[in-house]
Amino acid sequence: MFSLCLKQQLLSLDTPIIMGILNITEDSFFDGGKYLSETAALKRVEQILEEGATIVDLGAVSTKPNAIGISENQEFETVYKYLKLIVSHFPEVHISVDTFRSKVADMAIKEGAAMINDVTGGADESMFHVIGKNNIPYVLTHNNHNNPLQTKELIPNILSFFGDNIEKLISSGVKDIIIDPGFGFGKTLEQNYYLLRQLKTFSMINYPVLVGISRKSMIQKVLGVTSSETLCGTVALNLFSLFQGANILRVHDVKQCAECIKLFNLIYSQ
Repeated sequence: MFSLCLKQQLLSLDTPIIMGILNITEDSFFDGGKYLSETAALKRVEQILEEGATIVDLGAVSTKPNAIGISENQEFETVYKYLKLIVSHFPEVHISVDTFRSKVADMAIKEGAAMINDVTGGADESMFHVIGKNNIPYVLTHNNHNNPLQTKELIPNILSFFGDNIEKLISSGVKDIIIDPGFGFGKTLEQNYYLLRQLKTFSMINYPVLVGISRKSMIQKVLGVTSSETLCGTVALNLFSLFQGANILRVHDVKQCAECIKLFNLIYSQ
């Protein structure tokens, strides 16, 4: 089975783990603006850990469609501020930083980040070098915003993307790679569910799989609800993802996800 080296600690993925989301953003689609104060951010980290997450995913840039962009300097300063704050209060926490900028990633690793979660799949050409130099786990995400595909092309395209970029990462000295098929990133509603049904395909790559479906529009659109009403849909799709081989679930609702994994583990062990 898989394992990750986080801050010189070996973390087993024999059973699925949770990455709890901490958005330090104004306009994230579900919780934008909720955790901008230091007190709120620290309470959120405490909640994430108490409810059963292994990793806290800190992000300062919203990745929702048509999100308000921020400059590299703004992101750098925000990540630096909150990362130092969190590490000072929770020195043992495993923090993933959600960034596509190599300069931000490099700083974050030096300040205590244990993982980098890059939703662009290495759009910054220096990112792989930074990850390899620092010997840190990296989430490689398939993002297809700039190249719309037909559904029948989707799986071959993602497999090719992972194959090419895993080779580049290994050449850069990266040892721990997590693959994320990128639900919602350049996929239609139909393609997101097709991808979910085909999730087991990615086990052939032999790397841990991260799934980030939590409260996304692919749930809202099918159920005809708002993001605040997507908890049941999120839990249902996360459970399906577990049976399709997901190793890490990136979620807003940690408690409910932990309960989902507990039941999955009970079923799976029989």
